[in-house]
Amino acid sequence: MPERPPGSERRRIEFDAAPWQALHRLSLDSMKSVQELADEAFRDLLKKHRRPTTLKDMLRDSVRMQPANDPPFPRRRSPRRK
Repeated sequence: MPERPPGSERRRIEFDAAPWQALHRLSLDSMKSVQELADEAFRDLLKKHRRPTTLKDMLRDSVRMQPANDPPFPRRRSPRRK
């Protein structure tokens, strides 16, 4: 069994027979492990819901959440009156 990377977490997920067979077949056809397919699916799900997927993304988003870091609004010029 390969050694898990530091900080990884193990969870058990239950599948019905039909989705599991389809997922297993996809892993064989694409020559990827079920873990790689699950990683890809969860990354896509997080992106769909606009959630950061990496530490770099998390840090970038946390900086943007501060109003002081927002770019200033451009000043609207009032039209000149003649």
